[in-house]
Amino acid sequence: MRALYFIAGLALMLLGIYFLGQNVIFTTHAYPWWRGIAADLSVISLCIGIVMAIFLNGDAKTLGWIAVGFGIVCVFVSSRAILNPTSLWQFFLAFASMSAGYKMMTTRRSPF
Repeated sequence: MRALYFIAGLALMLLGIYFLGQNVIFTTHAYPWWRGIAADLSVISLCIGIVMAIFLNGDAKTLGWIAVGFGIVCVFVSSRAILNPTSLWQFFLAFASMSAGYKMMTTRRSPF
């Protein structure tokens, strides 16, 4: 039964990320030369940071989170992340889904 709560929690987390992710668009067409470099750095840095944060231990994990932060900063520096408007209802559903999913994954119990 506890495994079912974990799977249901994971599904709720993915559903919440999907709801929020529908309104974020990343483009690669850059006008000045430095914006193209920032976009490339953001993708590479995010990928390397996630792999380091998940698979390595100790200080390397901390460096992975620093690389993720650097990648996020590069996305905003390159001005290639477009955030579309989100309704309050859609944000509520996404946040509630992610919160309930996280609770179910960590405690293996129903949050309701």
